[in-house]
Amino acid sequence: MKYYERLRQAREDADLTQAQAAEIIQTTQSYFSRQELGKKPFRVEQVAKLCEYYHVSSDYILGLSRDLKWPRDH
Repeated sequence: MKYYERLRQAREDADLTQAQAAEIIQTTQSYFSRQELGKKPFRVEQVAKLCEYYHVSSDYILGLSRDLKWPRDH
């Protein structure tokens, strides 16, 4: 699943409309719609705001493995 699909799923789980979510990240509903369809990218700041609002980690939204370690061994 793509990150924008996870963001859409999180929005729907929170029972928000696109217009309400767009307001959170200070954009228009029409631009937000294109972002959710993957036609326009979300900015990092927007993803961070939405993660905070939805109470999900950015790792989850980005589809990163829970097994990632830091710092990584080379």
